[in-house]
Amino acid sequence: MRTVIQEVVADIDDEASGIVLPIHWIGGVHTELRLPKRRRGQRNATSADIIAAIRQLVLIASDDLIAGILNRNGLVTGHGNRWTRERVTAHRSHHKIPVFRPALDGIEPYLNLNKAARLLDVSPKTLRLVAESGEIRGTHPLPDGPWIFKRSELGKPEAQRIVRRARQNPKYPAGWHPDQQNLFASTR
Repeated sequence: MRTVIQEVVADIDDEASGIVLPIHWIGGVHTELRLPKRRRGQRNATSADIIAAIRQLVLIASDDLIAGILNRNGLVTGHGNRWTRERVTAHRSHHKIPVFRPALDGIEPYLNLNKAARLLDVSPKTLRLVAESGEIRGTHPLPDGPWIFKRSELGKPEAQRIVRRARQNPKYPAGWHPDQQNLFASTR
């Protein structure tokens, strides 16, 4: 680094509550880097929105999967780190959020979009569009994350009416095509 950087000078800017680092590069070019200064008593807590998302995602996903979903959405911990299984586990433990456990009988109380669509025998796109319009109740805790459906909601008459309506539309069939082969046998 000494071959390209001549010196780095640290200066504290009390008015802006930050640290200024002028970098003097060899060749005469200077770059100013500004970092926020932690104030006295300031804590680096994870956002309440992220904790709420973890609370919802744990209904259908393991800690590994939750970490991946949080990272895909560009969310970071209170300290600015990427999410790992261990960090999700620590946050769950700290906020007393139970761990995800698959149902022993295989009948999950909460389903993701694909499993809910399979249960209703409609395509995932049909179910997503109906959920976005508010006709079927589902939660979508993160913009780039899974939909979560309560199995009891999918058994209500409103859901069955929507399924019948989707099947009656000949232009846009709602179900899986019987000749369609599945590339991922474990997801169906």
